[in-house]
Amino acid sequence: MQPEALQYLLNQVATGQVSPDQALDHLKNFTGETVGDFARVDHHRRLRTGFPEVIWGQDKTPDQIAQIMVTLGTKQAVVMATRVSSDVFPQIRSQVREARYFPQARICALVPESGVPLQQRGTIAILTAGTADLPVAEEAAVTAELSGFTVERLWDVGVAGIHRLLSNRSVIDRADVLIVVAGMEGALPSVVAGLADCPVVAVPTSVGYGCSFGGIAPLLTMLNSCAAGVGVVNIDNGFGAAILAGQILRTADRVSDRTP
Repeated sequence: MQPEALQYLLNQVATGQVSPDQALDHLKNFTGETVGDFARVDHHRRLRTGFPEVIWGQDKTPDQIAQIMVTLGTKQAVVMATRVSSDVFPQIRSQVREARYFPQARICALVPESGVPLQQRGTIAILTAGTADLPVAEEAAVTAELSGFTVERLWDVGVAGIHRLLSNRSVIDRADVLIVVAGMEGALPSVVAGLADCPVVAVPTSVGYGCSFGGIAPLLTMLNSCAAGVGVVNIDNGFGAAILAGQILRTADRVSDRTP
């Protein structure tokens, strides 16, 4: 349930426009709702954490994803399913005609016809070391945009051609939080953190030769960064990076609002 909708309902009860029994009927699925015999969705999550529940699409059937999306869509303005492959999306679309697909991010979503408003303060800049890191970076970018944040993209600025990063220093300077996505040896977040005055969320990817061990090598590099202010999420976790960046900005916004 959207906080605005809950506030509106409570106001209606307070003014006598809605009876307590009618309000109870509205709220009976407030915290959770069963979907078939395979899921129980969390309608309360946005009120608790600031972000609504998101569907992990991988390993679910198209029918399961579609049913969960429809159920969440009764209470949420934006519904997301991550890790949805291009061959699965048409099967979801056959049941949920309003569904949109972001192919590079592998995200399936329900969004308002007017689009997602920029309702959150702050800019998240997302950088990649190479083109092969784009699927993970786009997962982060689309997640942040669907969460209402302004996103700036800067692709293919890895350390093998460091001049490409330095010639785009203005992107780093404008950002309020940076998400830096890199595979191979994963050095880019350390370099960026040495140039930035804002938090850096590092995302290791599984891109690299055999001794990168499917992303473990860049993960260890990022965890051992000599630059301060770097936080690291799991391998290929663009979604988690975007949510963490959003939480940082929302917390900063809350602190600034109560600072005299």
